[in-house]
Amino acid sequence: MPAGLSVFLVALPLCLGIALASGVPLYSGLLSGIVGGIVVSLVSGSQLAVSGPAAGLVALVAASIISLGDMSSLFLAVLVAGIFQLLIGIFRLASFANYFPSAVIKGMMAAIGIILISKQIPLALGYNQPDFWTSGFLQLFLLEIFSGIFQSLTIILQEVLF
Repeated sequence: MPAGLSVFLVALPLCLGIALASGVPLYSGLLSGIVGGIVVSLVSGSQLAVSGPAAGLVALVAASIISLGDMSSLFLAVLVAGIFQLLIGIFRLASFANYFPSAVIKGMMAAIGIILISKQIPLALGYNQPDFWTSGFLQLFLLEIFSGIFQSLTIILQEVLF
């Protein structure tokens, strides 16, 4: 029971964060974690399994919606991708993943981290508006921070030197 609780405490913010970064309602992230956990526990041969939404899908879903244009095309693409994954599993072709350069995987994971962090910065600063990066709020906020730091350093240097 304690292990399940700790997995829940890790998975819940991840599910909610990915839903927020994907631009869908928060309950969708919660629902994906619950459904993923139930389906994986029923299908998996392992006694212990941790499942839920993958952070790598945020960038893929966003790019897919932009390039495909609508959600129905995205759902079809997800269905085809799922069929490919089933075929890869059935024919034991997973070892081909070893031929992907690790730099590509690390670059994608770094980009995902940047996306998730950039989506959370406005909330951490108390600005919950979609125009955060273009409104000038960030520039004013940083200007205020750095001017305060500069004033503090000026006072400290004056006290130390004189």
